[in-house]
Amino acid sequence: MRGKLAYQIQRTRKHRIACDLKLIADLKLISDLPREKKYRKLALKYHPERNKESGAPERFTQIAEAYDVLSDGKKKAVFDQFGEEGLKKGVPKGDDHTEAWTHGYTFHGDAFKVFSEFFGGENPFSEWYDRRDGELDMGFGGLHGRGRRQQDSPIERDLYLTLEEIYHGCIKKMKISRRVMNEDGHTSSIRDKILTITVKPGWKSGTKITFAKEGDQGPNTIPADIVFILKDKPHTRFERVQNDLIYTATIQLGEALTGCNVKIQTLDNRELNIPINEIITHGYQKKVLNEGMKISNPKDSSKLYGDLYIKFNIVFPQSLTPEKKQLIKAALL
Repeated sequence: MRGKLAYQIQRTRKHRIACDLKLIADLKLISDLPREKKYRKLALKYHPERNKESGAPERFTQIAEAYDVLSDGKKKAVFDQFGEEGLKKGVPKGDDHTEAWTHGYTFHGDAFKVFSEFFGGENPFSEWYDRRDGELDMGFGGLHGRGRRQQDSPIERDLYLTLEEIYHGCIKKMKISRRVMNEDGHTSSIRDKILTITVKPGWKSGTKITFAKEGDQGPNTIPADIVFILKDKPHTRFERVQNDLIYTATIQLGEALTGCNVKIQTLDNRELNIPINEIITHGYQKKVLNEGMKISNPKDSSKLYGDLYIKFNIVFPQSLTPEKKQLIKAALL
């Protein structure tokens, strides 16, 4: 008795799925738009949150399966030619029946996934309707922003670079691990991916490099953007301020009073020999034109580099002999 009842239920279900397929397929579906409108009406009508009838969940699933088949050109072609049995059991690949058969179609079973992908969200109450005929007004931009999946907030990470890397430009490869949806649409796995960043010469600290939608994937959300924010690594010789470089030279008091030469190794490994003929007082800076950082987007072709500013750290003697004191008095007082 139970076996006979189970057989009748299974047979009835197959019949109703076939009816749903034929129901949508036979509604003068000359183009994609009518088919989409038909699914839209039926999916909203039988959505379990809108329709509390006992058979609504099953009908909702059958309608999703019907649309899953008819929205795929190959599956629809098999159904049109061989019917439900050919669709489910598979058909020969060639004209003669001696060749291998195709795999039969099996619905993945997630009607809510079909609904969410079609409407851009899971809420069956959030749609807009055309007041003239009750149809959903999709417009060119989809559902006018209603019912859309929300994107996760951007994931920001600092990217520290040496001044040499910024001066010359470089390529950085960043390995990320993210959650990716599997083909079944239900489960996910952690996979690694390499993101390549091409750093252009002269990029300023704070520059953002965005990789759109490279965050964790989920069935109901849009992956977050991954954003790398460029930061300067502390440097042994220079400090960067916008496009300019600051260098601090340590000199003796006598050099500050009588002049000196300052040797500086540049970011591109040249050696500058800067003569200082002025008396160096507290706060004095020496400006060297066009020896700063490269400018990433120069507005003037004659100005491709920032400037170099030399600051001074003056070292005073710990002690002086009476003779040296006398000489200084004679020279300065």
